Amino acid sequence: MNILLKYFPELTDEQQTRFLKLKELYTEWNAKINVISRKDIEFLYERHVLHSLGIAKIQEFKSGSRVLDVGTGGGFPGIPLAIMFPETEFYLVDVIAKKIKVVNEVSAALGLSNLRAEQRRAGTFDERFDFIVSRAVTNMPDFVKWVRKNSAKKSQHERTNGILYLKGGDLTEELALFPKAIQYNLSDYFEEDFFETKKVVYQPLKYKLK
Repeated sequence: MNILLKYFPELTDEQQTRFLKLKELYTEWNAKINVISRKDIEFLYERHVLHSLGIAKIQEFKSGSRVLDVGTGGGFPGIPLAIMFPETEFYLVDVIAKKIKVVNEVSAALGLSNLRAEQRRAGTFDERFDFIVSRAVTNMPDFVKWVRKNSAKKSQHERTNGILYLKGGDLTEELALFPKAIQYNLSDYFEEDFFETKKVVYQPLKYKLK
């Protein structure tokens, strides 16, 4: 928890309580359904929670806005972001049912009323969102194809609706088709070595008719 307070000292008591519960909940569920690598569970707050909250350093979500988390796995980045932005609606999807089970159980234990999660494949539904987030589920060209019809028409934020994507490494080739993409180095926000090559990529999305 100290690492979260280091970078987010404004966390409310309720947020701190929920974040604190994550270690126990994920340790318990990971023993039943492996959603986090065994070696990473001890680094939960740095490599999963804080990594997810890298998006919060780039974009604050307004009250009433909607965020889609595609390929959420065990609930990252969706669950930490839902704790951070309790007035924002989060919809988490993954194709693997057992992972969504973990997400729903953790969400219920935390009392997150602003989060829903379902076993669904990206590209198979037409709901609209202000932002689509994810953590390196595929390359950007494929990801854009999956989610481009899920971008809401009206932007509620100063930043145009689009994708906020957690990725690592050299993305020059992958982003060659996206001249409007902006890369934010998480090493500019977090000093731990883990974040040295980690980035948040913002890619605006145009509203498309169904």
